[in-house]
Amino acid sequence: MKREIKIRKAKVTDVKQIQKLINYYANKRVMLPRALNEIYENIRGFIVATRGRSIVACCALGVSWEDLAEVKSLAVMPKYRRKGLGRELVGMCHAEAGKLGIKRVFALTYVPKFFRKLGYSEISRDSLPHKVWSECIRCPFFPDCNEVPLLINLDGNESV
Repeated sequence: MKREIKIRKAKVTDVKQIQKLINYYANKRVMLPRALNEIYENIRGFIVATRGRSIVACCALGVSWEDLAEVKSLAVMPKYRRKGLGRELVGMCHAEAGKLGIKRVFALTYVPKFFRKLGYSEISRDSLPHKVWSECIRCPFFPDCNEVPLLINLDGNESV
């Protein structure tokens, strides 16, 4: 019997698997590492894709300001890449942002091509509130970060 992939809101029991998946890519320097306590504190913003008891993909939405949220910690196990899971998880984050009344969503990424395919546009770092950069101080790559900031307006408005 073939197990199907299910997508759901994350639970606290998922935290260690989420961290393992994120840090797999962090060790390859293609995303930022996340500490267990950081994932626990933000678990309500995480969405996971599961196959059986295994988490095969994750993504989180973090609210930054009254009109701005961030898609973060998007990771898909190598075996499950290029199957639409990342796109689906980001879409669910967009839907959640919409429910919250948030129209602008940004991502800071080392893989901007993926987000451009979803309609994001590259923006200037200076166009984001300084609060966004508060995590940078804890980053092992600070201050030599090469993350690319991108933004999408969910209402279709082109202005940043």
